[in-house]
Amino acid sequence: MKAIKGNKVYTVDKTTKDPYLAQGYDIADDSGNVIERSPQSTVKYSEYAAVIEENKKLKAENKKLKKGEA
Repeated sequence: MKAIKGNKVYTVDKTTKDPYLAQGYDIADDSGNVIERSPQSTVKYSEYAAVIEENKKLKAENKKLKKGEA
């Protein structure tokens, strides 16, 4: 496993991953796939707003489809 934060990458094992998570590192497998995100991770507001807008559109579409089937 690897602990990744910015341009820093450290090799870790199961016993040492928790302190790295607490310091803001994400934990990835050996292939580079993130398996656990740091609790300190944040999302850019622009990405958050885009997801909220998409959610609204999908809920409206879902409501229309349910009315058409009922």
